[in-house]
Amino acid sequence: MLSKDIGIDLGTANVLIYVKGRGIVLDEPSVVAIDDHTKKVLAVGNEAHRMVGRTPGNIIAIRPLRDGVIADFEITEAMLKHFMAKIGAKSFFARPRILICCPTNITSVEQKAIREAAERSGGAREVFIEEEPKVAAIGAGMDIYQPSGNMVVDIGGGTTDVAVLSMGDIVTASSIKVAGDKFDLAIMRYIKSKYKMLIGERTAEDIKVQIGTVYGSRQDEMDIRGRDMVSGLPQTITIRSQEVQISLAESVSQIVQASKNVLERTPPELSADIIDKGVFLTGGGALLHGLDQMLMDELKVPVLVAEEPMNCVAKGTGLMLDYLDKLPSRKKFFG
Repeated sequence: MLSKDIGIDLGTANVLIYVKGRGIVLDEPSVVAIDDHTKKVLAVGNEAHRMVGRTPGNIIAIRPLRDGVIADFEITEAMLKHFMAKIGAKSFFARPRILICCPTNITSVEQKAIREAAERSGGAREVFIEEEPKVAAIGAGMDIYQPSGNMVVDIGGGTTDVAVLSMGDIVTASSIKVAGDKFDLAIMRYIKSKYKMLIGERTAEDIKVQIGTVYGSRQDEMDIRGRDMVSGLPQTITIRSQEVQISLAESVSQIVQASKNVLERTPPELSADIIDKGVFLTGGGALLHGLDQMLMDELKVPVLVAEEPMNCVAKGTGLMLDYLDKLPSRKKFFG
């Protein structure tokens, strides 16, 4: 088998890998379990995610990416190496070219770290770095190469990227460190404050996915278990959608404000196009109940949730692999 071009959505919550000709071949959590004494990697991805909050003292489950960037270089490299081996990247005769995505406000130092991690884990011939909202817009089916305005709000695990695109590039953009992880933290804090009960990240995520809402009158409820802060004993409580809405209000208002700021800086002709086409929501956060309706009411433009929003960036990298040679030289890094 000859060299295959590879697209990587290196997300704070999940890593998705797209191989040209094969489609999305991997979608696993960005989690690595290591032995704290020997620093040996014990599990990666799905297997490591099952260990979160459930490990003995000497085993720790680490998320090596925080806020869309590498927080622990060695662990990120080990994670990527594992995933590359899993998809059989090493079996390609020639070294692959890799396209990897990052938030819009990433520094050159952080870009260099991502590039090196990709090079060392997959033996890349060339590494290309592209902004996440641009790739997400392409994956959502938007034609960003025409002289007209397209707006995307990409809500991932660590960052929310808002961008207006035209002629194949970003016109105005904003990236804030408020996304899925912050939603989970907000739910944990609310339950700790109101019920004096401690819950873990996975429970908070289950609440967000199953009964979470940020707008409207959702009436769902679910029983959750945690540890009572007073007695220290296990406890079960019932939490309702309205309470989740209260806990998420502040975080969501920051996403609304970031979207408004981008629209305010957008040239009027492009703003007119956005009124016609609407704003596309991508990323896992796009699935949060009521978010599209809330943004529609606040921004006064149509808001649409992309098809398979969690896969938009990965699908976008797949489409961009056909045009790697046309990318500007500043986006290319040679291994």
